[in-house]
Amino acid sequence: MTTDHTLTAENLTIGYGDRVVIENLDLLVPPGRITAIVGANACGKSTLLRSMSRLLAPRAGHVLLDGREVHRMPAKELARTLGLLPQSPIAPEGITVADLVGRGRNPHQRILSRWSRQDDLAVAAALDATHTAELADRSVDELSGGQRQRVWIAMALAQQTEVLLLDEPTTFLDVSHQVEVLDLLTDLNADRGTTIVMVLHDLNMAARYADHLIALAAGSLHAAGDPATVLTEDCVRAVFGLDSQVIVDPVSGKPLMLPIGRHHVRDQAAEPRADQAAQS
Repeated sequence: MTTDHTLTAENLTIGYGDRVVIENLDLLVPPGRITAIVGANACGKSTLLRSMSRLLAPRAGHVLLDGREVHRMPAKELARTLGLLPQSPIAPEGITVADLVGRGRNPHQRILSRWSRQDDLAVAAALDATHTAELADRSVDELSGGQRQRVWIAMALAQQTEVLLLDEPTTFLDVSHQVEVLDLLTDLNADRGTTIVMVLHDLNMAARYADHLIALAAGSLHAAGDPATVLTEDCVRAVFGLDSQVIVDPVSGKPLMLPIGRHHVRDQAAEPRADQAAQS
């Protein structure tokens, strides 16, 4: 199953105060696929996600969901189709995990409507998928950073939107939980056809899990497309100012970026060849 919602940016210019962060950006998010946005710090990744979710109004241009400007759509109508997990969400003081995850159902509540069994099932499924059901009665204030991040992801899942934007969803998570969350998002995409757009700092995780990569550099689109096309040594140098070697990931078959720094670089010329080693 694949959703057919289209999310695009046309000639988009956004910023804060007098500072322009992104200028004249044209962008198409492939429907029903997983897209990862990558780039150096302060290149505009989170700002772009905020504008795509209508949290930040554009100075020029448009963000369109199914051909409609998101900034002109009623908030609840948009929230039934498009969900956002921001970078640093803040929970109300003293709220329990179950209550916070339940707030993901707010866009589906009508005037005078009651909480339904469907809402209960959505919350339970989200808690189960993120392995946070055992935390349901605890205060969010008491949780570790990693636990809180999984609870926020559960709230986003409970919203059951067909387009989901996530700003650094693996923040605060150890490597096993990073893989678990990205596997979960992959399952969501495969099972429900949910269009997923996420900002990731880990280039190799982005290349492994995304169908489509968007590389931003200095507020502009540097490259977009299949990870094998986008994640190249030239792209890493242009976007991050970093020399690297890109090889094939032996686990996933996707591109794997190996950074080259000033230290701990093997001197191949000084190493004995295999035939020389055998003779000695």
